[in-house]
Amino acid sequence: MAESKKVLPENAYRELKDGEKYIPFISADKAPLEITARSVITGVIMAVLFSFSACYLGLVAGQVFEAAIPIAILAVGMSGMFARKNTILENVIIQSIGAASGVVVAGAIFTLPALYILGLRITILHTFVAGTLGGFLGILFLIPLRKYFCVEEHGKLPFPEATATTEILATGESGGKSAKVLVVSMLIGGIYDFFVEAMHVWPKQLRTDVLFGKVGAAVAAKARMVFKIDGTAALFGLGYIIGIKYASIISAGSILSFLVFVPLVYYFGQHIPSVLPPGSIPIGQMNEVQIFSEYVQKIGIGAIAMAGFIGIGKMGKIIVSSFSIGFKEIMHGRKASEGEIPRTNLDINIKNVIILILVTLLFIFVAFWIFAQPAGSVGFALKIAGVGLLIVAVLSFLFTPVAARATAIVGVNPVSGMTLITLIISSVILIAIGLNGKVGMTVALIMGCVVCTALATSGAFVTDLKIGYWLGSTPRNQQRWKFLGVVVSALSVSLAILLIHKAYGFTIGGSILEGGVPNPAIAAPQGNLMAVIIKSLMIKSQIPYVLYALGALIAILLEMAGVPPLAFALGMYLPIQINMPLLVGGIVSWLVIKESKKRKDKTGASPKERGTLIASGFIAGGALMGVVGALLNLNEIGKPIRFISVGANYAKQVLAETGKVVYVLSGHKHYFESITGQLISLVLFLSICVFCYLYAKGRSKN
Repeated sequence: MAESKKVLPENAYRELKDGEKYIPFISADKAPLEITARSVITGVIMAVLFSFSACYLGLVAGQVFEAAIPIAILAVGMSGMFARKNTILENVIIQSIGAASGVVVAGAIFTLPALYILGLRITILHTFVAGTLGGFLGILFLIPLRKYFCVEEHGKLPFPEATATTEILATGESGGKSAKVLVVSMLIGGIYDFFVEAMHVWPKQLRTDVLFGKVGAAVAAKARMVFKIDGTAALFGLGYIIGIKYASIISAGSILSFLVFVPLVYYFGQHIPSVLPPGSIPIGQMNEVQIFSEYVQKIGIGAIAMAGFIGIGKMGKIIVSSFSIGFKEIMHGRKASEGEIPRTNLDINIKNVIILILVTLLFIFVAFWIFAQPAGSVGFALKIAGVGLLIVAVLSFLFTPVAARATAIVGVNPVSGMTLITLIISSVILIAIGLNGKVGMTVALIMGCVVCTALATSGAFVTDLKIGYWLGSTPRNQQRWKFLGVVVSALSVSLAILLIHKAYGFTIGGSILEGGVPNPAIAAPQGNLMAVIIKSLMIKSQIPYVLYALGALIAILLEMAGVPPLAFALGMYLPIQINMPLLVGGIVSWLVIKESKKRKDKTGASPKERGTLIASGFIAGGALMGVVGALLNLNEIGKPIRFISVGANYAKQVLAETGKVVYVLSGHKHYFESITGQLISLVLFLSICVFCYLYAKGRSKN
């Protein structure tokens, strides 16, 4: 259609002069198709696919990739498959519904895995209700703020992610060609990671104690110093998207933890015959993984917590100013009738928004009452529900403008720090009214999930609304159908977390209440952090204050030195093998960006843009195949993964207490655990890196 050849108005990204108005890409007097069966169904499919893939990657690496850009590319590219191409506003709806996946995942992985990590009695209803109601609050609290953020602050706030997504949607022709790059890289990344993760054709992990033979083994034995890297396409792609700066900072945190602190703990503790708390066995008997999980990872927890508080402290002025904005906008209704309002400025009626907020809060109250019933009498459960409702309502309303403004300014939502504060406040108040133990932990974590999802949703939804403002969508359509995206994503994420828990688990040796330790394969860093903190608050236990304080001190020093403390702290907490491929991806990204200067390929895309598409494809394809691998790894369906495994052996076992037959990994083929397997893995991982670099360069022209 003719509009697809237009460009955005000249004043799209700058402040407007006195009396100047912004006319969107599709003006208000035109009404092309927006809500169609195609746009809604495609958006739902995107929400499901990206919810599963983002959830898997977030639990493994602690990072949630933004789904808006790849979904926008796919929406534009897929429109060419039909006789009637999608209108640009249909693509906005597809992107808006589908992008709910990333925000619900971001809210869920901070808190919901902690329920499983603590071994609490939960059902999928707990997780679905928390994610859905939190998402609804995020949408409803932001609707009254749309005019302020999108219209009144036009040109003042950069909206980095919204800008990139808008450009993709507005340049439909080149976006369609770019979609081919994304699909090809999804196939390659998915097949590669399926061979590694599910089929075990070659080892995923490169290890110096194997690759370097006797020398590497001796260093590991005498100093507990082992360098590791998980060679997967998904982690490499994530590092590419993160970029060299933050990938380097994250990796530096891992190097400090695994190659400095772990050897130091072993050096000083190997001669102590007794158990040194918080460890469970003497340090001299521990390998590097045990030392890391029992001692060093606790330092990372302290650093993450302090980094979150620092982030909130730096946003103090924004919190104060944003609170007044939210109160002012909700209290003032629409003055004009809907017939007098241009299509591009038409929101859900403010009275309906207030009614929906009250209904959502009522459902939250009922949910908290049901979840708190095991704590005692009906009256006590109602008291808990009332207190929980007050906490959730106040904190969600207070932090929603903060999340939206942060996203609009830097494209990053400081949801981690705000969720941490919510969890601590919730726990302290619940303990004060007499609720603790397992029920207290369950209720507090669900409260945290509701608030966390609300904040993640509001931060991302302001991006959707700004995209619609630039392109000329009807805000009311985006707002209405975002609810569907949240429901679909909440259900998908709940299923994904349950699936990954059953297939791999988040801890080794039971829940952390029973002495289990975090599973390095499924790290769930945010979930483990929340589980440790709430365990310390709700159950009297020995807390490693010194290790937490050391981590907090490191975060403070990093902030003083100008180094982003949260990225470094995340690197300290996550196992080194997860973070090192991020560094490799960041290096390749840096090399490709150097090639991008004054170079364009035949599709009009620079090497940098093509590289981003390739990396996004690697992430989506690899993460989706990770979910498929998790499904095949379920004992409930006979662990069919054993039939396609090449390098791994599975043994049949009968559980004595139930008589149930299960299959467990009993070992690997000889080549798999030898230098031969390491060399195969190294060559193939380097091949993925080279492919990304060369394919990103393309056939460039000056």
